[in-house]
Amino acid sequence: MSITEALHWRYATKRMNGQKVPQEKVDRILEAARLAPSSYGLQPYAVLVIEDEALREMISPAAFHQPQITESSHLLVFAAWDSVHATHVDDFIRLTAEERGMHLADLEDYSNAIKGAVNGFSSPEERFHWAAKQAYLSLGAALAAAAVEQVDASPMEGFDPASLDALLGLEEHGLRSVVLMALGYRDIENDRLAGLKKVRWPREKLFIHLEQEALHRG
Repeated sequence: MSITEALHWRYATKRMNGQKVPQEKVDRILEAARLAPSSYGLQPYAVLVIEDEALREMISPAAFHQPQITESSHLLVFAAWDSVHATHVDDFIRLTAEERGMHLADLEDYSNAIKGAVNGFSSPEERFHWAAKQAYLSLGAALAAAAVEQVDASPMEGFDPASLDALLGLEEHGLRSVVLMALGYRDIENDRLAGLKKVRWPREKLFIHLEQEALHRG
């Protein structure tokens, strides 16, 4: 199945049947999330993987009892770094040097560029929102990978971040929850969206093709 066919197949599943997703499929979806692009490659977020049924039951009230939380096989919590520090950048630069067989001195300019960008935000909250945007890139990669694996996935913004963060102790890890993704298999009989035609804006409305000459007209 091509990526386009997979994306036509997927939809934001509202009801799941509780069937477990094979671990090898979960691993490939998580690897796609890990390989997602991010600004400077810094990946200022973490992905919590929650399979435990009792814990998902505890999470359900914070997500307004949406059935995907408890009916899914796995729940992924994309959580951004609450504050990005110079030490985070230093750790990333050391990892980069190690992985690429480079000297730290060779990456000094790159390190300074990242620190300059991170320190350029006007407030910690703006820095957090930047980190949250990077987490959404990972979510997108995971959604596409799930579709290729023929695993249903439901992205979820409908939850109380403060309650969830407190329940999972995310503050202790310097994290704040951003978005959820439930993994499982669709319950066709009970999901009102199952089988409905996908609705998207037509190409001619969504895509605007620009040419240099058009910018100088008028």
